[in-house]
Amino acid sequence: MKHSVLITEVMKTSSSCEHFLTWLPKSVLSGDNGFVFQKSKESRPFLSLGNHVDVYFPPSKRSRVNAPFVVSEYPKEQPFIEVLPDECLFEIFRRLGGEERSVCSSVSKRWLMLLSSICADEICSSVAQTMEPEIVSDCKKADESAKPKGKVEFVDINDEECVDVDHQGYLSRCLEGKKASDVRLAAISVGSASRGGLGKLSIRGNACTRRLTDIGLKAVSRGCPSLGVLSLWNISSVSDEGLSAIATGCRSLEKLDLSHCPAITDKAVIAVAMNCPNLRSVKLESCSNIGDESLKALGHYCPNLESIMVKNCALVGDQGIAGLFSAAGHVLTKANLQGLNISDVSLAVIGHYGSAMTDLSLVGLHNVNERGFWVMGEGQGLKNLKCLSIISCQGVTDAGLEAIGKGSPDLKVFCLRRCALVSDNGVVSFSRVASSLESIKLDETHRITQCGVFGILASCGGKLKALALSNCLGLKDLNFGFPLSSLCTSLRSLAIHNCPGFGDSGMNVLVRLCPKLTHVDLIGLEGVTDAGLLPLSQRPEAGLVKVNLSGCVNLTDSLVAGIATLHGETLEVVNLVRVSGITDVSLMSIATNCSVLRELDVSGCRVTDSGVALLARAGKLSLQVLSLAGCSLVSDKSFPFLKTLGTTLVGLNIQLCHGISSAAISLLLEQMWRFLPEQWWLAMLLGWKLAAVETFLVHLVSMFRVVLRLLCGVCAPVCVGFGCGAIWFLSLPALMISSSSGFEEGIVFYAPTPPPSSPLNYSDLDRLSRIVSGVVYETSNQIQGAKDGRRMETRREQQEMGTDAAASDRSN
Repeated sequence: MKHSVLITEVMKTSSSCEHFLTWLPKSVLSGDNGFVFQKSKESRPFLSLGNHVDVYFPPSKRSRVNAPFVVSEYPKEQPFIEVLPDECLFEIFRRLGGEERSVCSSVSKRWLMLLSSICADEICSSVAQTMEPEIVSDCKKADESAKPKGKVEFVDINDEECVDVDHQGYLSRCLEGKKASDVRLAAISVGSASRGGLGKLSIRGNACTRRLTDIGLKAVSRGCPSLGVLSLWNISSVSDEGLSAIATGCRSLEKLDLSHCPAITDKAVIAVAMNCPNLRSVKLESCSNIGDESLKALGHYCPNLESIMVKNCALVGDQGIAGLFSAAGHVLTKANLQGLNISDVSLAVIGHYGSAMTDLSLVGLHNVNERGFWVMGEGQGLKNLKCLSIISCQGVTDAGLEAIGKGSPDLKVFCLRRCALVSDNGVVSFSRVASSLESIKLDETHRITQCGVFGILASCGGKLKALALSNCLGLKDLNFGFPLSSLCTSLRSLAIHNCPGFGDSGMNVLVRLCPKLTHVDLIGLEGVTDAGLLPLSQRPEAGLVKVNLSGCVNLTDSLVAGIATLHGETLEVVNLVRVSGITDVSLMSIATNCSVLRELDVSGCRVTDSGVALLARAGKLSLQVLSLAGCSLVSDKSFPFLKTLGTTLVGLNIQLCHGISSAAISLLLEQMWRFLPEQWWLAMLLGWKLAAVETFLVHLVSMFRVVLRLLCGVCAPVCVGFGCGAIWFLSLPALMISSSSGFEEGIVFYAPTPPPSSPLNYSDLDRLSRIVSGVVYETSNQIQGAKDGRRMETRREQQEMGTDAAASDRSN
């Protein structure tokens, strides 16, 4: 009756029945006692309000309700520990040990950020004295007797990824994309304090890097005073404030790498130079707001600066380069200047003050003229220069090149690329005055002819060891004889790539001038035949070690047989890719004469199953890498011979061998993988019969993600849906396979060379994790297994994003 009176009064004053129902008690709205209908509006025009009251409710437009809705009658109860202000928590946290602080940082985001605000010198001295670095992972905590003696890892408190530790005991972290955030850097700062300290931090940004700001770098500066290497790539959200904090808190910084950081200016770099006296290496690339003042500060305040790279920094000019070299030229040993708006003045300063310079690279300096290179050579300051690279500098000429050769008496390695004004006279004069020259590389220097090449060999005397010519269109056969009186007996390596003008006459003379070659690398010389390389199969002065004749389509079995017969006892590597004249005859000569051959590549050649059989039956041949990619004449008949070769192989490439069926590949996989339990370095769980390679891929993708969780440190039976009761071990690190049914690209597996035999234990699991994660497989988009793997990866990333969002909501 009390409710009836209340309702009647409300209905008299209320403008809407809907408004009235918004604050009506739930017990009344429930309709348990038949007081009110459960629905606020029925099909009939009367709304019954109990036994005594009927209210007319005509169908009409719903009235707008302006009164606020009550979300909750009771305020959310705050946890008792959150009542403490930040000042109290700060005093508590700074009295805790390293492990306790790491645990506390996992409670909430507030605690994590508060812990990251504690500087190393603010920790109570009594606690700091008792702290000892504990660089152990969760697996190692379970068995202290299995502590590793070398490189180790630990698991970050907010991340399951492993962290490398260098030989000095410092941690190394690399964050990329969405993983780079202030929260993660704060967690690294707190977690690494009790584990030896963070020594190297690399952050690679991309479009997803939005949660990284100066706050994260400030946390690192407070918790990681031992930071020695910092790399920031493609980070637009970090400014001078964050880098200046690093300069103040990390005074042990030795290497700084800033690439594509537009928000960082001279102010931050100057702060680093003034506060980090141990700085040894600096790289500045595409930083639009870094200019001359930064280079001046680096030269003035960094007495140990040894290496500097400045690339595509528009504000860097002659003043910066001059200030850097005039102040630090006596300690700078390596300099790389690319795409800068500098003139002849800068090169003159380098030539005068670069007394300690040993490695100099000048790339894309379009404002430097002939006078700049000439003055740099005449400055007599590059006495210790050993390596010089000049690339895409149109100002360098023959006169400038000769002056550089005179001013660099100790120069050993020289690279000249895309310099259109240099001719034969320049390179011959340079090689004559640079008396210590050992290696020359000429790339896209089209004014150099065969006369220049022969002149280099004649003028270098007995010191030149390597000559490389690449993409030089001016190298064409000449119709005159070159005297063979002055041989270049010191040359050991000759490389000529994609110089279409080279023919038999020029090649014949070149090979005769260099009788003691051990490495011959000729690629894409379609004009060279057996006659041009005939001296290689006739002169036994030195044994060839490596021969690469890829793309020389006019060579035949006769040349290969002669080389194998004469140099079989020294040949270690032979590459004959896409040499259509190579058949089983060459393989027979190789199998008969080459006793130390390690690598053989006959991809795209006309070899057959008989050739593979000859290799397998060679008693003294121990091949480690064999490539038969694109050999369409190789079929399933070669299966038993490949199995025999598998006893020594660590790499096999049978991509695009359409004559080999999927069934043969499956059987080959089963037979070639040797199961040796003592080789723990690459472990797998195999509980099925490989009916097809596609099935193998599907299991492989899913298995790698769980194998580490299944291994418990001993070879115990494990059953988790695979039907497997043992751990099998693989010892073939590289295998490339392909067939005509569904494979276009093939699959590639890589693994490092296995270490000495040792039983699998807890300390091996972390290293096993890195090896398994380093396995690379490449498949065609047509393979469903690869698609499933990509979908699993996408689903996992989405789950991680959801987990991060949920954790953020809980902390807030």
